[in-house]
Amino acid sequence: MPLPLFADRICAVVAAPTAAGMLRQLACALRHTRTVELRLDWLRSRRQILLLLAALARRRLRATCIATCRRRVAGGRFVGSPTAQLELLRRAVAAGCHWCDVEIETAARLGAADLRRRLAPARCLISFHDFAGTPRRLAALSARLERGGGSAVKLATRCDGLRDGLRLLALAHRHRRVVAVPMGERALPLRVLALRAGSALAYAAAGEPTAPGQLTLEEMRYLYRADQLDRRTRVYGLIGDPVAHSLSPLLHNTGFRVRRINAVYLPFLVPAAAGSAGLRDFLAAVPVLGIRGFSVTIPHKERILEYLDGCDPLAEQIGAVNTVVVRGTGQLYGYNTDYVGVLRALHSRSVDLASCRVLICGAGGAARAVAFALAQAGAQVAICARRPAPARRLARAVGGEIIPRMRLAREFFDAIVNATPVGMHPHVHESPLALRELNCRIVFDLIYRPMQTKLLALAARRGIETISGAEMFVAQGVAQWEIWMGERAPERQMRAAVLAALRNERNLRR
Repeated sequence: MPLPLFADRICAVVAAPTAAGMLRQLACALRHTRTVELRLDWLRSRRQILLLLAALARRRLRATCIATCRRRVAGGRFVGSPTAQLELLRRAVAAGCHWCDVEIETAARLGAADLRRRLAPARCLISFHDFAGTPRRLAALSARLERGGGSAVKLATRCDGLRDGLRLLALAHRHRRVVAVPMGERALPLRVLALRAGSALAYAAAGEPTAPGQLTLEEMRYLYRADQLDRRTRVYGLIGDPVAHSLSPLLHNTGFRVRRINAVYLPFLVPAAAGSAGLRDFLAAVPVLGIRGFSVTIPHKERILEYLDGCDPLAEQIGAVNTVVVRGTGQLYGYNTDYVGVLRALHSRSVDLASCRVLICGAGGAARAVAFALAQAGAQVAICARRPAPARRLARAVGGEIIPRMRLAREFFDAIVNATPVGMHPHVHESPLALRELNCRIVFDLIYRPMQTKLLALAARRGIETISGAEMFVAQGVAQWEIWMGERAPERQMRAAVLAALRNERNLRR
């Protein structure tokens, strides 16, 4: 339940080293929310803090302002004493702040009555921060915070898996005065779902993130629409490692917004290093979060097969799945839409696959979808991969050949397809092949971010036609959306959103 006096449940975190920088962030934040946290401890001097508070007093903002001057003992930047901290918070209250966030370390030293007296008439949010992990006894910790004398309590803990984050959200669900803040990249989806679970607030960065896994205000408000999610919201997602670069949330959430569907699509980091434990952690959260379907990317496209209850015959033949439907009984059913994406991208360039010789770089899950798509279309498939054993298995499966890397400079192909992650953001200066190895008419890179990879730039230098992975990305994503929703996707709007984001990213790099 929302707390009284909180104008919006999405709280913008305003943090900068100077008063001028804070004021600029504040002005931008107030365009999107009417609840803001002012991180006074981020200001580089007492003078900058006083300048900011003087400006706030003059402006008399129509917003709920939460003043925070977190000491280092609680993960903040303020180096002064608790007495100095409270003196600045009192000044913030005089400048118009309605709430003060006081960490339990300070609150416990003062006592509940003294804390309320010093900061009246503002309300207090008694907070606990643990950047190392999530304590086991959250209920006892919450009770301790409640004894601190505040009107609400906040627990912000690092979650190294979904299990920890779900315990935090469960606490918020049971107690209406709790602000739950799961920290860490693996907990990012739970930050979005915190309000849905009952958290009184969800934090988002107006500028630089102040905690691990913190989203931007625009992402929280418009990409994920966190404040509009409710118990009926259908949850979908992406699992992989990495996932931070993915535009799948933009693609799918655009489709939901255009069709006015109560659903959200979230990125779930499932680390490759965790192996099957990472997948089990995610799959255990599927029924708890009400996940109805999910996309699968590197490195789990083949591994996910052992956890499925059923599989589309084509996906089973390929041996890799990129789309999972969670059926009503909780059963997992797999599909492969990469296959569709490859064919649509090549057909858009009028490529006659029946008469083509195509080289595929890689032998993983994406490469398998490409190889089966090309082979069934009649192309002669050649495989060049770093790992010989998977390359041999894939070549046998599609009746193709193995091409050693040392022969590439002497071979000619109608098309070369990169199905490896080499060149993917942030490693944008890498290419899986050298200039002298690009002896072909078309180079197709499955990577879509950046839209022009180093490989495609090299091909363009030789006058070779190029196909960006954006073509395949949109096609396979639209096919996924239609499998989950059971209706035609708004493909034009979904494509436009992705291409606009990629063009904007390219312009920023120039």
